[in-house]
Amino acid sequence: MTILNKQKYLISLAVILSTLFIAGCASEKEEITRDIVEKELYDQAQRRMKAGNYISAVLSLETLEKRFPFGKYAEQAQAELIFAYYKSANYEGAISAADRFISLHPRHPNIDYAYYIKGLSKFNNDKALFASMPLLGEMTHKRELSAAKESFQDLGDFIDRFPESEYAGNAKQRMIYLRNLIAKQEIYVAEFYIERKAYIAALGRADYVIKHMSRTPSVERALEIMVLVYEELDQNDLKVDAQEALLEYKNKRS
Repeated sequence: MTILNKQKYLISLAVILSTLFIAGCASEKEEITRDIVEKELYDQAQRRMKAGNYISAVLSLETLEKRFPFGKYAEQAQAELIFAYYKSANYEGAISAADRFISLHPRHPNIDYAYYIKGLSKFNNDKALFASMPLLGEMTHKRELSAAKESFQDLGDFIDRFPESEYAGNAKQRMIYLRNLIAKQEIYVAEFYIERKAYIAALGRADYVIKHMSRTPSVERALEIMVLVYEELDQNDLKVDAQEALLEYKNKRS
């Protein structure tokens, strides 16, 4: 190799090494910048949640997850999105986020929390539906408590799946509330049918309460409805059976 060619080779090698060094530095700098931005977004979400600004926290967590789907905070952001949606009263968002988290991380140590918030979100999904008890009288027979029944089922599934969860006690209390609410609505619908002389339909509602909501205060009224319906239908033997069941129920309560 001539001296001239050797100089050209060394210059070319130096240029290549310099380019690689600059590219490496740029890549490292870009990675550092990315890490900083990711942490800033996560910290911003934490500050907003601490301040009770859950709607803004949702925006921070959504941005974090979209920009850094495989980042070090991605899994935590997905979990905290469930809570942030729930606290901002975006119950549909909380349910979707919980379903997604359950699908992506079925063995997560805190997976019970996702199931729990999913049940609570259905519980709160329709505020009008769970208004104060006296307002139930204004509901028509067409307005079924589908959300209440779904929530009751979800919370029951949660307790069956995670009986030792720290959230199980709270879930049980909400199930009691829902069970009483559903039973009371069934009685309201039964009375609606009686007013329209739809006695078989009324009987079905009362029977449902007795069989499936036996631990609610509405059982007594359900038995009274059965007595009334059997009387209207001239079913004397069944009426006597219902009267005896009603008397037995009252004696047990006294």
